[in-house]
Amino acid sequence: MRRSKPERRARRGDVRYNSPLVTEFVNHLLRRGKRSTATRVVYQAFDMMEARGKRDGLELFEQAIKNVSPLLEVKPRRVGGATYQVPVEVAPDRRTSLAMRWLLQAANSRSGKSMAEKLAGELLDAANNTGSAIKRREETHKMAEANRAFAHYRW
Repeated sequence: MRRSKPERRARRGDVRYNSPLVTEFVNHLLRRGKRSTATRVVYQAFDMMEARGKRDGLELFEQAIKNVSPLLEVKPRRVGGATYQVPVEVAPDRRTSLAMRWLLQAANSRSGKSMAEKLAGELLDAANNTGSAIKRREETHKMAEANRAFAHYRW
């Protein structure tokens, strides 16, 4: 690498919980610049989770993110004409980013209902270690485990 990477800016907390993690999640949910809509959807989902989960919405959200975050992933690496899937550890920033992306994709693929309901359901499932996003993390870990033999190609 020729130049150093710029340092990450400190993210401001959201309005209700003052949590940078919630702000980042709202940013992932954003479509066409409609921040107020995305924020409303997230807060409605948190309220539904509190009603169903009997715990604080933020607490459940943080648990869901922690459960979905992958520790290992595979990256393709070319060695002498062959491409190997090399298992590598996931950096903390990428870990949360992947978790949020997977949670939103899983919520989107749920059928019917409003986005807030789908999101609340997926976050509750993830907090209880079930659901599509958790399955995605397990698949990623399984793939990394299966390709452990190529770990010496790590760069």
